[in-house]
Amino acid sequence: MEKVERINDLNQISFPNLGFDFFIDPVAFTVFGVEIKWYGILITLGVLIAILYCYPKMKKFGLDSDRATDAVLGGIFGSIIGARAYYVIFQWEDYKDDIISIFNIRNGGLAIYGGLIGAVLVGGIVCKLRKVKFLPMFDIAVIGFLIGQGIGRWGNFINQEAFGTNTDSLFAMTGGQIQRTIINETAYMDGDMYMNGLNMSEEYAVHPCFLYESFWCLLGFILLSLFIKRRKYDGQIALMYVGWYGIGRFFIEGLRTDSLMVGELKASQVFAGLCAITAIVILILMEIKYKKSGGEGFVLYVNTEESKQLLAEAEKARNGEDDEDDDKDYKSIVSDENANDENNENNTESEITEEKENGTVN
Repeated sequence: MEKVERINDLNQISFPNLGFDFFIDPVAFTVFGVEIKWYGILITLGVLIAILYCYPKMKKFGLDSDRATDAVLGGIFGSIIGARAYYVIFQWEDYKDDIISIFNIRNGGLAIYGGLIGAVLVGGIVCKLRKVKFLPMFDIAVIGFLIGQGIGRWGNFINQEAFGTNTDSLFAMTGGQIQRTIINETAYMDGDMYMNGLNMSEEYAVHPCFLYESFWCLLGFILLSLFIKRRKYDGQIALMYVGWYGIGRFFIEGLRTDSLMVGELKASQVFAGLCAITAIVILILMEIKYKKSGGEGFVLYVNTEESKQLLAEAEKARNGEDDEDDDKDYKSIVSDENANDENNENNTESEITEEKENGTVN
C-alpha cells in the first residue's frame, strides 16, 4: 500500500486514488450559539425524503396514510431512543460518569440496529392502538428505512467516522480527523499499531464504510421498490429488507474499526448475520408453502374487504362526506323503494279488480 500525506486540517477529507479533496466543517451553521451539525441535518433529510416517498405508496399496501401517521411518528421517536440506547449500552464506560452526555446526540453515537429495533417496537405498539395492520405497514416502512439509512450515512462521511481498516482500493479515503482518531486510539503491540484488535496506521488510507453501506441501502431501495407489485404476501418486503441489509451489514461491519463489541465479537456483525439467516430461511419456507398451496390462503391486505372499506371511508372523510350524509342517502333510497313497492301493489290490486269484473279470474 502507498502511504498518504499527513493532513493537519481536521476538516480535510481526501480520496487519494480518485484525486478528490474536500474541506467540510461538521458544523453547518450556528443558531443562538447552538451548533447545528451536518450529521443531524442529513439524518433529518433522510427521514423527510423517506416520508415523502412512502406516504403516496401507502394506498398500494391497503393503508390509510392519515391513520398511519401516528405509527410513523411513533416509529421515528422509537428509532431515536432505540439508536441512542443501543449505543450507550455497549459504550457504557464512556457515559457512566457523565449521564447528561447521554442526551447529546449532535456529535453522533447512534446505532442503526438499535434504531430499527426501537422503530419496530414503538411503531408496532402505535399500529395496534390505531388499528393499522402491522405487516403491510412494516413492508412500506422498510422502504423508508433504506432511504433514510442511505442518506444518513453521509453524516458519518462528514464526521470522518465509521471508517474501516487500511486499504489501497480505488475508493480508499483519509482525512485529518481520521488520522487523528487512528493516532489517538492505536497502541503498539509487537512493533505494530493496533486499533480495536486490528492492525492500523494513519500513514495509509482506509475503507470508506459509510460509502459501502450507503450504496448497499440505496441499491436495496431500488430493488425492493421494483418488487412491490410482485409481492405475494404481507411481510415479504420486510423479510427481504432484513435479509438484504443483514448481508451487507455483516460484511461491512467486518471492515469497521469502531464496532460495538461483546467480548471478542462485533455486536452488530453477529446480529446482522443472525437476522440475515433467519430472514432468508423464512423467505424460503414461505415460498415453498406458497407454491404448494398454489397461492391459496395468501391474500394481500390491500385486496381485503376491510382495507377497501377503510380506504373508502378515509376518502369520504377527505372529501367532506360524513355519516349523516350517508344516512340521508340511505333513507332516500329506502323511501324511493317503498314508494315504488306501494305503487306496484296499488296497480296490482286495480288489475285484479278489473279482471274480476270481466270474469277472467279463476
